Amino acid sequence: MLDDTGRTLVGDAGSRDPIDALRAIRAQRHELDRAEALAVRRARNANASWQLIALALEVSRQAVHKKYGGSRRKD
Repeated sequence: MLDDTGRTLVGDAGSRDPIDALRAIRAQRHELDRAEALAVRRARNANASWQLIALALEVSRQAVHKKYGGSRRKD
């Protein structure tokens, strides 16, 4: 279920202005990345294996572990 922000972003992604649409898509991607990271953290806290998380995300265990499992990179 989308909140008001999610509905706005989805609507903006269909804008006739391609720049507005691109900005909305970028914002959606950012929100989805944050939601995925939170869900992965919650799954790990609930003792889900990297393999089970990878299956849910339809990626390899190595990919999900590389993205979420190691120490955070310094940017």
